[in-house]
Amino acid sequence: MRLVFLGTGTSFGVPQIGCACRVCRSIDARDKRTRCGAVVELGNGARLLIDTPPELRLQLVANDLASVDAVLFTHEHADHIHGIDDLRGITIRRDAPLPLYGEAPTLETLTRRFPYIFDAAFRPLPGTTRPEAHLVPITAGTPFEVLGTPVLPIAVPHGRASVVGYRIADMAYITDAKTLPDAALHAVHGVHVLVLNALLRTPHPTHLSVSEAVAIAQRVGAARTYLTHLTHDTSHADLAAELPPGIFPAHDGLVVELPAP
Repeated sequence: MRLVFLGTGTSFGVPQIGCACRVCRSIDARDKRTRCGAVVELGNGARLLIDTPPELRLQLVANDLASVDAVLFTHEHADHIHGIDDLRGITIRRDAPLPLYGEAPTLETLTRRFPYIFDAAFRPLPGTTRPEAHLVPITAGTPFEVLGTPVLPIAVPHGRASVVGYRIADMAYITDAKTLPDAALHAVHGVHVLVLNALLRTPHPTHLSVSEAVAIAQRVGAARTYLTHLTHDTSHADLAAELPPGIFPAHDGLVVELPAP
């Protein structure tokens, strides 16, 4: 198994429009952060895509990923779903609709915001395409199986949104969380690799700060923790230098080898 970070930036992305700060002008490629998404490659060769960020096409091309076999949505916010049309490039070469997993509020938003994909009465004109997919509802705390692999959706608080992270074997991917409640901490107990959002150095009402993420990572005790959903608040090099052992800033294109389930 392996984890591929497609994007590791906040909803603004980095560089941020109109900003001339040191990080936005950085020549370090690790400071170029597209919106959050990832691919988990299973031992059987199948690929699970986590979210469809706005730069999805560019991310998949950059990482030489020509196919995915299912999509796991964390929540309904634009930076996590608005690249959904880029799934056309994948579904046009599939024999069956692509399964999209998510909580009911997320699937309802997808249906409402992208009716041309999910309205059964809509059919593309001859010679045109749309993503061919079907929605699969999930419930936080209830495991489900994707392509023979157990997946556990984990509820985390994020303002008014209903958000889940995912545990897949010994890896947990959690983004857009303000904290990890006791149930979530229990769910990620024993993971080898943990992914957490770490928005700013200062507190934020809906996201973990860097120090809060570090404290949770140390409490979980994974062998390796990677921080994602990063802003232009800090450079990759600066953050890497100050983090405790075993905790690392992720960057776009980072590949992490995972223990086999």
